[in-house]
Amino acid sequence: MSMQRERAGRNQSGTREPLANASTEVAGEVSGEAAGSTQDGPGRAPLSSNSGSLRAKTRIFTVIVVASNAFGNFALARGMRGRVTVSALDYLAAIFTPWVAAGILLLILWLLSRMALMSWADLSYVLPVTSIGYVASALIGRFLLNEQITPARWCGTLLIVAGAVLVGRGAPHSKGSL
Repeated sequence: MSMQRERAGRNQSGTREPLANASTEVAGEVSGEAAGSTQDGPGRAPLSSNSGSLRAKTRIFTVIVVASNAFGNFALARGMRGRVTVSALDYLAAIFTPWVAAGILLLILWLLSRMALMSWADLSYVLPVTSIGYVASALIGRFLLNEQITPARWCGTLLIVAGAVLVGRGAPHSKGSL
């Protein structure tokens, strides 16, 4: 992709656009459209249903990102409860306990799936939509860790849900170039 992006030029307004000899697939990738989509000429909407499969893939990876983050943080919190951590060795010893190790593995999954999601979806889409993980963490904290959550925190949680719903209704990627 980087070699293909290097073949993209700049138009008079300074924005990137593919050169005339670049393939339709490269033009679609540079403009943010799904790779492999066919177009009815430059600048027109794709004719294939690749955008539907991209949207499904985005939703699946969003669920993986949210769940692995929430349950990874739960496992870390569960594993670290009641541990006395005075020195660095205490933290190293905690890494090898089952709950903390599970949390670390889930958070590695979270990072890798988030990286994958950001490879095709806009940052302005990914961050608000995956912030629903904060809601999941609050629910897990309340019901699995018996934490007391104040009404102010629940109100903040509802605001996060509202924002995630508004952003999630939009397209996961813009048509603009990188």
